[in-house]
Amino acid sequence: MFATVKQIFNPANKDLQKRILFTLMALFIFKLGTTIVVPIIPKTSLNNLGFLELMNIMNGGGLQNFSIFALGVMPYITASIIMQLLQMDIIPYFAELSKQGHTGRVKLNMYTRIMGIALAFIQGYLFAFNFAGKDALLCVEVATILTAGTAFLLWLGDQVTAKGVGNGISLIIMAGIIASLPTMFYTAYQGMIGDSATFNGIMQFVLFVIVYFGIIVGVVYIETAERRIPIQYANKSAGSLGGNQNYMPFKINSAGVMPVIFASALFSIPSIIAAIMNNQDVTNFVNKYINYSTPMGFIVYVLIIIAFAYFYTFLQLKPKELVENLQKNGGYIPGVRPGDETLKYVKTILNRLTIVGALALAALVGIPILFGLISNLGASVTLGGTGVIIVVGVALETYKQIESQLASHDYVRGRGRRRR
Repeated sequence: MFATVKQIFNPANKDLQKRILFTLMALFIFKLGTTIVVPIIPKTSLNNLGFLELMNIMNGGGLQNFSIFALGVMPYITASIIMQLLQMDIIPYFAELSKQGHTGRVKLNMYTRIMGIALAFIQGYLFAFNFAGKDALLCVEVATILTAGTAFLLWLGDQVTAKGVGNGISLIIMAGIIASLPTMFYTAYQGMIGDSATFNGIMQFVLFVIVYFGIIVGVVYIETAERRIPIQYANKSAGSLGGNQNYMPFKINSAGVMPVIFASALFSIPSIIAAIMNNQDVTNFVNKYINYSTPMGFIVYVLIIIAFAYFYTFLQLKPKELVENLQKNGGYIPGVRPGDETLKYVKTILNRLTIVGALALAALVGIPILFGLISNLGASVTLGGTGVIIVVGVALETYKQIESQLASHDYVRGRGRRRR
């Protein structure tokens, strides 16, 4: 890692330095936008967000401020979930697009963004209706401002992906969470130690810090650990490859942090509806079944993460296509017959790895929630584990991309020197 940092500051890597600076500038613009308040909303109505706290954390506090970025990129994430589901042969047209490679992905991304903007307008209107009153014209005005904020963030995310480093949308979510982390640790400190520093309070806070450090270590482990399946090609021998073994790598957690992001977005939808409807029966239902502080809500959240881990892993890796491509290239797994047996073998390996990765991910999310319940801390601390997992996961992916770009630059410079 230190070698990578040294390489980044190497004068020869000016292009990468510009990309990193561009990314940091874009994230600064996002954070600045979370402080620009929509003045129409009375501040008193946003003091207690309750089960909307998770959405507020992922938006960098933009919801509590009711800033122009109050909705963040969450409508787009919700739209992504819906589009992923529609591709599972629910709507044949979308299922067909998913099989058309790059062209299909471009079209699907366009439809996802259109749906995300539409959801942003609906959410913005409903939030305005709930917080600002029942004036229809006023609600449309606020909804338009919030939708424009989400549209700008999607554009900014695209610019980061194209001209910066990492995935722009993921980095915006990460930046929002990082902005909320100091508040989380300060709240934990005040709740456990406060003005009167007792031995029990200090030990609780130390344990709290250890738990979060353990989460970071755990996320790094499950993001980097992998199972390697050996592969042999019919037209090549191990000797001809200089003794290097070909293998198919499967990560323990192939889905990364996406199950946590998706589950958090899905879990927030009923909370948003309950906050907007302002109906006591609906609120009681959400508090009982879709609230992390209740046993049932906790179990539902964990199950959603595990389900999304399975769904996203098989959606991304597509074992059938993987096996078909392996066969086309003349590859096979030693000791396993090509065709259906190979497909069955790959699915079995993926199933076993995914259950381990999903359970580990659910445990890392669940431990801070349980710790928060035992110590009676606020929602911003209880949900902090989810935020830390997303931050570490996105940071690892960004770091890998930087390493890849550095390796590419070294390769190009090496070829240039050999030509001379």
